[in-house]
Order: sequence, then structure tokens, then C-alpha cells
Amino acid sequence: MCVAIPGKVIAIKGRRASVDFSGNIVEADAGFVDIKPDDRVLVHAGCIIQKLSDEDADFMEEFLEEISAF
Repeated sequence: MCVAIPGKVIAIKGRRASVDFSGNIVEADAGFVDIKPDDRVLVHAGCIIQKLSDEDADFMEEFLEEISAF
């Protein structure tokens, strides 16, 4: 099973974006979605696939924290 993870864009250089996942900074392909720094995004397989509202991103992060406790 594959899961897309929410993160926050901290920098963009060309088609690549640095995305913060709870303190872990990862490079992701930003070529599919129009983004800017501070946008909350959904990343799957190294690609940003969607911008998220703060409400949706917070919900997803809380949910992932809950299920990781099991």
C-alpha cells in the first residue's frame, strides 16, 4: 500500500521543492502543481500531487500520528 504524506514547502528551485515533514526535509518534484513557499502539500512517490488547505493538512497529520501509535 502506498500513502501520500502532507508536508510544508520551505523552498523552491526550478521544478524541485524542499518539503518539511515534521522536521525532515525532503526534495520533491514540484512540476505537477503550482506552489509557493509555505504552501501545505501532499507528496506521493517523491512528487507533489496536490496543495492542501491548512485544515486538511492538520487533519491528515493528526490522523497519521494516531495510526502510527499502533
